[in-house]
Amino acid sequence: MNTTIKTLRRRVASALSPLLWLVLLPACMVQAEDARPTGAEAATATFAGGCFWCVEADFDKVEGVLSTVSGYMGGHVEDPTYEQVAAKHTGHAEVVQVRYDPQQVSYAQLVEYFWRHIDPTVKDRQFCDIGSPYRTAIFTHSPEQRAIAEASRKALDDSGVLPAPVVTEITDAGPFYAAEDYHQDYYTKNPLRYRYYRLSCGRDARLQELYE
Repeated sequence: MNTTIKTLRRRVASALSPLLWLVLLPACMVQAEDARPTGAEAATATFAGGCFWCVEADFDKVEGVLSTVSGYMGGHVEDPTYEQVAAKHTGHAEVVQVRYDPQQVSYAQLVEYFWRHIDPTVKDRQFCDIGSPYRTAIFTHSPEQRAIAEASRKALDDSGVLPAPVVTEITDAGPFYAAEDYHQDYYTKNPLRYRYYRLSCGRDARLQELYE
């Protein structure tokens, strides 16, 4: 009798297992979803490094970066257009706003990465792009970010790695205006044009000259 009861119990448990998985699976999926950083847990960093197509493409490679948006910051005109910024009428720089998970990558690491992907020794230009919209800058979102950025800039200057002083400005972040849709993820939407632009502009060649 006991053997029969045990057998029945095993059969019932076996039959219920798939049903239990169907019930529990949504809960597991919710937990996995919840494990991702929320808006409150994610942090923001903003960098100007010349053409925002290139800066966006570079930061998208960093583990811990959740999203990147090309846009404009540092000017005096509300909601500027690309044409206004490029014409140097607004005071804005082309920037990329980076949302990242601080548990995976620190702000200090992002700043170090930024230095290695720009030429911080020239003012109001980057590679083939000339003018104030293409200046290099770190727009900080807190006193802690400013302290980290300034210490990092000083360390880079003192290292003697570069052939000239660092002229990249560090300033408080102001209003951020997202660029037009066709600028977002340009390197994935127009890969051939992007690669041609990056190569012909001499960006990677200059970076190799500076840091390798």
